[in-house]
Amino acid sequence: MNSSLKRTALNTVIYAGAICWLIITTYPLLFLLQNSMKITNEFYKGNVWTLPAQITLQNYQRVMENHFFRFFSNSVFITSISLVLILIVSSSAAFGLARIKFPGRKLFYLLFVGGLTIPIHITLIPVYTLTRQLGLYDSLWALIGPYVACAMPTNVFILTAFMEEIHPSLEEAAYMDGANRWQVYWNIVLPISRPALVAVGLFTLVNLWNEFIFALTLISTEAKRPLTLAIWNFQGQFATDIPAMMASLLISSLPLLVLYGIFKERLIEGLTAGAVKG
Repeated sequence: MNSSLKRTALNTVIYAGAICWLIITTYPLLFLLQNSMKITNEFYKGNVWTLPAQITLQNYQRVMENHFFRFFSNSVFITSISLVLILIVSSSAAFGLARIKFPGRKLFYLLFVGGLTIPIHITLIPVYTLTRQLGLYDSLWALIGPYVACAMPTNVFILTAFMEEIHPSLEEAAYMDGANRWQVYWNIVLPISRPALVAVGLFTLVNLWNEFIFALTLISTEAKRPLTLAIWNFQGQFATDIPAMMASLLISSLPLLVLYGIFKERLIEGLTAGAVKG
């Protein structure tokens, strides 16, 4: 009886904590939603924590009229190409560092990990200068190189740790069957590493989708702006249209929420991989 009461009390505490955490994590989206449906005068004169007196979709209409889909397509183009390159290059590097014995392997690993200690902002001037010299300034391609380089240290660090846990007998059996290193990497290591790839891919996707400082530095033409810069269109010299900005923020966050819902189980597998050995 006592054990049953303890279990019930424990479950109550767990569910109460889960509900509180759900409210904390969900309310920012509800805050965006309720204020994006207010007119500008109501937002500034009323209480931002209350529901709109009259629901309106004019802010969403203004966002769509402000060439939203053009900015959205720019972000999709930059993010998709950068993400594919990041996953290919980082998984290849992690495979070499985790599964191939060669002189200087630990040194190369330390160089990758050392990249985690370099602040992004101190690279802005060298990246800007190099982009100018390559003739890529003010183009969508100008952002892909910095995005790939900045994501490499974290992804290589995580994927190397994951690939080191793969049992070597799988590779040995493949080599005995005549497979080369490329076939082992592509047909054995990559499929096994899929949960880790999904996890680092989603985290990298969020960072790329929300990146601001490189886009601000390397893009000047309005038509080539990604979504993070396009939100600035609702900021004037003397006033800011916050309800319209909230509408654009809510719309731009929807693709990430959809992708998280699709790959949620893979993400959990990647985060918990290696937690239990046996």
